[in-house]
Amino acid sequence: MNTKILTTKDEDIKIAAEIIKTGGLVAFPTETVYGLGANALDAVCVKKVYAAKGRPSDNPMIVHIAKASDIEQLASYVSEAAFVLMDKFWPGPLTLVLNKKPEVPKETTGGSDTVAVRMPKDDVAIALITQSGCPIAAPSANLSGKPSSTKPEHVIDDLSGKIDAIIAGGDCKIGIESTVLDVTGEVPMILRPGFVTAEDIENAIGIKPRLDSSLLRKEPESESGEEFKPKSPGMKYKHYAPKAQMTIIEGSNNKVKDEIERIKKLKEAEGISVGVMLFEDEALSEAAHDFFAKLRELDEQGVDLILAGALSDTDGVGFAVMNRMLKSAGYNIIRV
Repeated sequence: MNTKILTTKDEDIKIAAEIIKTGGLVAFPTETVYGLGANALDAVCVKKVYAAKGRPSDNPMIVHIAKASDIEQLASYVSEAAFVLMDKFWPGPLTLVLNKKPEVPKETTGGSDTVAVRMPKDDVAIALITQSGCPIAAPSANLSGKPSSTKPEHVIDDLSGKIDAIIAGGDCKIGIESTVLDVTGEVPMILRPGFVTAEDIENAIGIKPRLDSSLLRKEPESESGEEFKPKSPGMKYKHYAPKAQMTIIEGSNNKVKDEIERIKKLKEAEGISVGVMLFEDEALSEAAHDFFAKLRELDEQGVDLILAGALSDTDGVGFAVMNRMLKSAGYNIIRV
């Protein structure tokens, strides 16, 4: 397949929208990460997304809309709390999980009776959705399991030749995927942490959200013992993995730096190439923005081992970045 590389100019967005309308796949920028888009209401189109990414078919997709009222096409019921959250955080990096209408195909929801919806805060994304005339299902624009794409070159590396077009915008402003919040119950539940934190949500609706148990253990399972069916991407399968083995070093700042230096010298003496990832605890937004890009940069350098300093997870954004870091490392942690 010859993949078109498009700009963010109006005429190129029109070309991309026509591709979506006619059943094709287009990668496009959002404020979080790049998405790989298809008509969310067309099961055949959505199946193409799974095929291009190599994505398991029970891993649900997030449906992107251009205006809040578009949620009426997708959700059978929207609670008062959900409306408050939409008013407060949309457009922006918050995805709401709601009970779906029958018109939303199971292919889009990974077989679930719920649908995940958000309105991105990105002019190119909004223009593409608007001109396509349909909600767009768009998981991250990367090969399944690899670090998410936050730059156009990441998308080109992973998906050129597999999809119809890529809109090459700039770097994504946030750099980690949206917060996913299940609002189908009385108490909202965070299924995936992101830039909109639990504190932000509580301040908006006066209810402290719970954390899904999948955020607190390695391999989530249904409490009833039945097969686990995820309501959100990132809950069930290995995610964000670099090519290199990755180890997280956790502890006080000085001890972490000393341990990373000790292991680095030891491994390099054995002929093992080592890459280091260290972020300052007070620069959590920077860590979110740079995390996936840094993983891909270290992959390009061909390192054998990545040593990453853990971030404080007492801050909501730090918790969100650590969620990705733990998955990237396969929960391989050394505490010092």
